[in-house]
Amino acid sequence: MLLPLIAGAQELKVATHTLKNGMKVLVHEDHDVPNVALYFFYRIGSRNERPGTTGISHYFEHMMFNGAKKYGPKQFDIQMEKNGGSNNAYTSRDVTVYTDWFPKEALELMFDMESDRIRDLAFDPKIVESERGVVYSERRTSVDNSPFGVLYEQLNAAAYIAHPYHWPVVGWASDIESWTMDDLKAHFKMGYAPNNCVMVVSGDVTEAQALALARKYIEPIASQPPPPEVRTKEPEQLGERRVTVKRPAQLPIVMVSYHVPRTKDPETPVLDVLETILGTGRSSRLYTRMVDKDQLVLNVNAGSSPSLDPGQFQFSFQVRGGKRPEDAEKALYEELARLAKDGVTAEELNKARNQILGNFYRGLKTIAGKANLLGTYEVFFGGWEKVNQVAAELEKVTPADVQKAAAKYFKETGRTVATLIPETAQEASK
Repeated sequence: MLLPLIAGAQELKVATHTLKNGMKVLVHEDHDVPNVALYFFYRIGSRNERPGTTGISHYFEHMMFNGAKKYGPKQFDIQMEKNGGSNNAYTSRDVTVYTDWFPKEALELMFDMESDRIRDLAFDPKIVESERGVVYSERRTSVDNSPFGVLYEQLNAAAYIAHPYHWPVVGWASDIESWTMDDLKAHFKMGYAPNNCVMVVSGDVTEAQALALARKYIEPIASQPPPPEVRTKEPEQLGERRVTVKRPAQLPIVMVSYHVPRTKDPETPVLDVLETILGTGRSSRLYTRMVDKDQLVLNVNAGSSPSLDPGQFQFSFQVRGGKRPEDAEKALYEELARLAKDGVTAEELNKARNQILGNFYRGLKTIAGKANLLGTYEVFFGGWEKVNQVAAELEKVTPADVQKAAAKYFKETGRTVATLIPETAQEASK
């Protein structure tokens, strides 16, 4: 059974509204502290790009802080800090999310600043080129000069041959160099339309306050045609794919990817359990086998990220000095085969459930955590209401479900393997 503390957790109460321009608004009142979290989930990511414009969604994560009609360059951050707040943003394959945290007294200012950059983002040519350089530099740091980054990019490029998940969120270098002003304006108009966004307000605010401000500042912004439907479906993989990267590095790295359903799929709770049993914590199966017992790797990670389309369940590990990547791979496959053949015990399943729910409810301790989870569930899981169903859905998962999923998804024919083989700087220069 689930831990009593978790089983007795209270449900989140959320008020929902849709503005006349199509933006969905979620409001969760939490008056424990006098602060507010304001999150904007734009359904625009690298999956909405095309060859020639890859990375453009991530680019706007930077541009949105570079000035609009009312609040000029850098003023968003300056005003935020003046009023005791902070902000951030992130871009994924599927969404671009903007996050604001601030004292409740700054609520109207935040709505004013957000509406300004949604409606009237500036496209000053000098700033456009400056940010192009910043994004290009980020690509060099996070991919080109990073053993993990370059291997991860190659893994995804091999795992997907048709679907837009094939290209990196940060974009290909040649595309970053060549976006045009027309490309930028068209992507912004399409992606940052209010009808393409979910706004989440969480904290010391009333439903009436939030809705009044949304209607005052956001509702007058015109809706736009949504991004074109992503019609390409990744064809079934018919055999193992392998990529080898040779470059200067201290130790070998191995990444292994399997295809799994989109997050909205009913099997997601089963995959969450698989992730926990295999790779969460020092008592997980892979850590116990590969790190502690066989001492083949320094670390091992397992799991998947939310995705609108069928995604990936990935494993990654850094091989110990003096050990062979192929031996570490073999140990991984043996553990996956053992799980598919012998399944899991009821005790192991219950432990995984409690680990998942413990992490989940820890994420709900803050207004920012609530805002992020509500938006994530609204976009990826089919509705924010699913937040209140997590415990019940996990309780339905059986040992047979876990065993069946392991056999179904961890197949050699659907596997993509990327291996980084270290070489010296002298070898690389030849």
